[in-house]
Amino acid sequence: MEARIEKIKQQLQSQGYKLTPQREATVRVLLENEEDHLSAEDVFMLVKDIAPEIGLATVYRTLELLSEMHIVEKLNFGDGVARYDLRQDNNKHHHHHLICVHCGSMSEIMEDWLIPLEERLAREYGFTVVDHRLDFQGVCAKCNAKAAEAARSSGENAE
Repeated sequence: MEARIEKIKQQLQSQGYKLTPQREATVRVLLENEEDHLSAEDVFMLVKDIAPEIGLATVYRTLELLSEMHIVEKLNFGDGVARYDLRQDNNKHHHHHLICVHCGSMSEIMEDWLIPLEERLAREYGFTVVDHRLDFQGVCAKCNAKAAEAARSSGENAE
């Protein structure tokens, strides 16, 4: 974790910003909860445990700065809530998501399946992709299994 914080500190410094204690607390919360895709309010509540003096506006400004610098990705999964996700050091692009429209669960696809498409865009259109994000909305395996079970149960009850 310390190595990632140091890298973010260097990214901020290269753009003329400092890793203030408030920014560091926000980054630590994002690192500790990387799997969760936290909203700004979620981040704020967790940061308050580390830095009780921090305000919600400071957390919002920090998240916006980190988003502008492409340290975090600002995501919207169609529920009207902005969520924040740290970008992975080893990926050129942001990872992709599978979002269940029934239960709201979300899974990540860490592989970059769009590289062949990027190469084709460059070849056929002379277009250089600098970033992309792909979100699939559908029904997760658990909800599909529940629906199948409900269908089987209602079919048995009809007999």
